[in-house]
Amino acid sequence: MKISKELKAGVIAVTAIALFVTGINFLKGSSFFGGDDNYFAYFPNSGQLAVASNVTLNGVIVGKVVGVDYEPNGESGKQVKVSFNIQNSDVKLPVGTMVEIGSLDLFNKSLQIQMPTDLSKGYHNAGDEIPGTIAEDMVSQVKSYADPIVQKVQGMMSSVDKMINSLTAFWDTTATSEIEKSMKEVKIAINRFGNVAEQVELLVLEEKAKFGKIMSNVESITANLKKSNDEVAAIIGNTRKVSDDLVTADFKGVINNAGSTLKSLNSLLDQAQNGQGTLGKLLGDEQLYQQLVNTNQELQNLVNDLQLHPERYIHFSVLGAKTKGVPLTGKEEKKLRNLLDSIPN
Repeated sequence: MKISKELKAGVIAVTAIALFVTGINFLKGSSFFGGDDNYFAYFPNSGQLAVASNVTLNGVIVGKVVGVDYEPNGESGKQVKVSFNIQNSDVKLPVGTMVEIGSLDLFNKSLQIQMPTDLSKGYHNAGDEIPGTIAEDMVSQVKSYADPIVQKVQGMMSSVDKMINSLTAFWDTTATSEIEKSMKEVKIAINRFGNVAEQVELLVLEEKAKFGKIMSNVESITANLKKSNDEVAAIIGNTRKVSDDLVTADFKGVINNAGSTLKSLNSLLDQAQNGQGTLGKLLGDEQLYQQLVNTNQELQNLVNDLQLHPERYIHFSVLGAKTKGVPLTGKEEKKLRNLLDSIPN
């Protein structure tokens, strides 16, 4: 069968048109065979996003942007509508998903899907609106970091200008003369410092001999301390022994004995205070005390009389003859009898 030229031309034209339409759809982000899930989101501006820009999830391309349209009657601040599709049938958008216009480099923009961690609220249906935001691009980030640096550099340049102006004003004729004057004063100060250094050197030489004597005395003291080391060790040993004896001493027994002795002494003093016992009678009986005083006085008188008149009390004989004593008067005899009666048996 012979095919006519007209049929061949028609087939070629239809094929070309089909390829052209398919290419246009491909460039727009549509798949060859359709079946994609389409969604849309609103933004305050396009963020330089274009049709056929990639839609990514965790850096992986899962769809394409199929439309970027301006809607003047849309919500204030969100009048740019971005339509996109998901070409991967395994990717579902959970409720709470957000899309963000961002960039992975300086030139290419993409629509990035941000999925929530909570998947219990279900999933969006095809054709739903997804909340959208615009991320700060790299240029804006660099600018935000660079602006403070630029401001600091500008402030530094202003300070440098002021410093240069100050130095320029300083290096005039008056300033030069002041510098020469200051240099002369510095030279004088250096000369004075040299004189002081010489005096210090002389002083060091003079004190060097004294320092040598001091070191000799220190060595002598050290030697004496070394010799006395044994004596110090003995003293420390005795001190340690005394400390051990004090530690092992029966303080409790001593304290108990002292307490018992104090109790006995208190009992004795109580008895004496109450007039009990011999000591109590001596302390409490005024009459007995007076009698003892009188008896002592009479004994003293008797001893004195015995010394003055021994012949009254001692009888002796010489060659058989008896010597009679001097007779006592009645008063003296009565005093002697009372004295003898007062002496206890």
